[in-house]
Amino acid sequence: MPDPVSADTSEAAEAAADLVLGRAAGAGGVRVLAVDGPSGSGKTTLAAAVGGVLRGRGVSTAEVHMDDLYPGWDGLAEAVGLVTAQVLEPLTSGAPAAFRRWDWVAHTWAERVPVPTAAVVVVEGVGCGSRPCAPHLTALVWVEADDDERMRRGIERDGEAYRPHWERWAVQERALFAAEGTRDRADVVLRT
Repeated sequence: MPDPVSADTSEAAEAAADLVLGRAAGAGGVRVLAVDGPSGSGKTTLAAAVGGVLRGRGVSTAEVHMDDLYPGWDGLAEAVGLVTAQVLEPLTSGAPAAFRRWDWVAHTWAERVPVPTAAVVVVEGVGCGSRPCAPHLTALVWVEADDDERMRRGIERDGEAYRPHWERWAVQERALFAAEGTRDRADVVLRT
């Protein structure tokens, strides 16, 4: 298990970009960087920063956000299979990838979202580093923070009314991470 590294977002993004570019592309000619970890740890911020670093180096990128694949507040486990089948398997076999977006307001599946062709696809969100995803990943970054800080960030972003959802989601996260051993398999562990 890698020791946690504390770094600011720009340093962490540079390191993650170096990591994924330092490895060979998969059979489909694409590199896939997974940014996993518990909610509120900073995955989305890091993924956006990595994309910026890569584009600044002239590398084409695309981002896939697991928030678009979770079928509601109780859909964490299901989303692992969805991202694997709809995004990762096609990408790494050289086929076009697209996923159905979950509409959080209507509580139903919405339109198909194509994943743009890119040299590096950054997939971020809880569960994207799970074992079913692992054979398709070029690199895995785990992002973590103290539980209280993560909850503070989440409530600040979503509002106090979402606390029960966050608490329910946290139970699913703990179960998934315990079963998958995601943190232990990460190439880099970043503490925010």
